[in-house]
Amino acid sequence: MRTRPVPRRLVPAALLSAAALVLSGCGGPPAPEAADPAAAGAVTETNCGLPVTVPGPPERIYALYQPAIETVHALGLSDRLVGTAYLDAQVLEPYAEAQAGVPYVPDLPTREALLAATPDFVMSGYNNAFATSGTEGISTRADLAGLGVQSWISAPLCPSADGLSDEAIDPDQVSMETVHEDLRGLGRVFGVEERAEELVADLQARATAVEERVAGRPRPSVAILLNDDDGSYRVASGIDFGTRVLEMAGAENAFADLRERRHVAVSKEELIARDPDVILTSTCCDATTTVADGEADVQKVRDDPALSGSTAVREGKVFPFLFADRAAGIRGPHAAERVADLVHPE
Repeated sequence: MRTRPVPRRLVPAALLSAAALVLSGCGGPPAPEAADPAAAGAVTETNCGLPVTVPGPPERIYALYQPAIETVHALGLSDRLVGTAYLDAQVLEPYAEAQAGVPYVPDLPTREALLAATPDFVMSGYNNAFATSGTEGISTRADLAGLGVQSWISAPLCPSADGLSDEAIDPDQVSMETVHEDLRGLGRVFGVEERAEELVADLQARATAVEERVAGRPRPSVAILLNDDDGSYRVASGIDFGTRVLEMAGAENAFADLRERRHVAVSKEELIARDPDVILTSTCCDATTTVADGEADVQKVRDDPALSGSTAVREGKVFPFLFADRAAGIRGPHAAERVADLVHPE
């Protein structure tokens, strides 16, 4: 589950409806009926173990979280967005103009607010949007399907069952290969298969270029650190997509053996004992957040007397990094390029 420095707020239906009207100029259509799998032109894909059947390419997409929002833009579907919610950072530059033209709210909408936008498809970059545990879930996917609204979770974070969250991720699915297959599946659902293949090819080429650049070099250990308000720390675990980013960049996650959840609380003593060569922050969460905002998190680590003797602090290798760049999605190679520049500057 994601971490945010301010309390989560549910966005009321009235606000979301108003945002949708700004884009459309009129009220949305009635909620769609459930698709008939046997209908002519219907497409069925499997996402996180659930069938996703659409009678034709969905036209009203609501995207939750950075990975889903940027994926929709990258697939050339910006004009189908009826709502977006909860960015962790500024969207990647190629999508900034498109994102500025769609409705956006900073927190997850309530179930009522989501449905007020009359989407026929809901995409989420994280599984907790549909989780029944915790406080962030909007609705289970089965519930939405019963209302005629199909849904999709970024496949590297698939839970083992609908309604579950990070406690149920399959570590074997946390990979760029899963991202590629996810994009291909979405390409078929939305009728943009060619664009999806172009996107996959670009991601593969960029990832290969990074991996070739760092091949044969020593692989430093890296901790991706979340600074909590009480002065404690959590780290990105082995099942977090950040681990894959580090591997692409020629590094290793110092906490890769921890696999129970994506974020794991660790004591300062354990952090000191593992003594990573490099520490990256996990700066988040606002639509305007940039890497520069991570300097405050860097300073907190540098100022912690308990960590003053650690290798990363002593050698000046604590760097700002974005939570968004740990996301399981199209940012993978982009993030790996940045990490490679930090850990292999020569």
